[in-house]
Amino acid sequence: MKPSEAAAECGGDPWKECAEVAVQLARRAGQIISKALTEEKRVFTKTSAADLVTETDHFVENLIISALKEKFPSHRFIAEESTAAGSKCILSDSPTWIIDPVDGTCNFVHRFPTVTVSIGFAVNQELEFGVVYHCNEERLYTGRRGQGAFCNDKRLQVSKVTDISKALILTEIGPKRDPETLKLFLSNMERLLKSQAHGVRVIGSATLALCHLASGAADAYYQFGLHCWDLAAATVIIREAGGVVMDTSGGPLDLMSCRVIAAGTKEMAMFIDQEIQTIHYRRDDEN
Repeated sequence: MKPSEAAAECGGDPWKECAEVAVQLARRAGQIISKALTEEKRVFTKTSAADLVTETDHFVENLIISALKEKFPSHRFIAEESTAAGSKCILSDSPTWIIDPVDGTCNFVHRFPTVTVSIGFAVNQELEFGVVYHCNEERLYTGRRGQGAFCNDKRLQVSKVTDISKALILTEIGPKRDPETLKLFLSNMERLLKSQAHGVRVIGSATLALCHLASGAADAYYQFGLHCWDLAAATVIIREAGGVVMDTSGGPLDLMSCRVIAAGTKEMAMFIDQEIQTIHYRRDDEN
């Protein structure tokens, strides 16, 4: 569907209804996850012993996709558990939902409350809006292209820190735990700490970490080994909060590359780009 056609259906705002439905589904999924957080879980592994999945991941993903298919039957979907089960990860020009049903599954398994639902939406391969719901704290992060970013009703604004010696940096480990990967991961942290960064934090949820960046609670984020469903929604939120999201090569963000640098300022992003070493992961669209 062309934006002009969608706009005619939605009173001049082409994706308004989609964004509203995403918010409703994120809240509904968040209630399910919050309840399941305290219950016993059946836990399975995917690509490694650190890459976990539960029945709740599958249930929530099916709930979201089923509801969206009923409402928007012509739309396409990229979702974490569907991809793990063999679905192709292809971002076409069609309206496409990019879904992480439970971001922070390892936290969820251990009843550690840093868990989110993430729903992104792209048209013509351009991200239009993102919704991230932090279940336990009932914080709803939203961003729409050209319309700003918010946490509940509060407008978000990134930090304007440009000096690494005044920065708090966020990252995640990624699923690979072989000796060479761990060596590179720790080396990257060491490089930033030697540059006198205030600290480096790992919270176990890429989407929530990126939302903390959008809110100004942290100054930069980098990771190798995350996926398009970790990035899509939060990228819109960060950009609409005034921040920068780019590839670790220093070029534009490639949503399928499984790597990212995000920061409140271009200067901070470029500094981190110069400091860190690449950890190689297969692209999402090659799986």
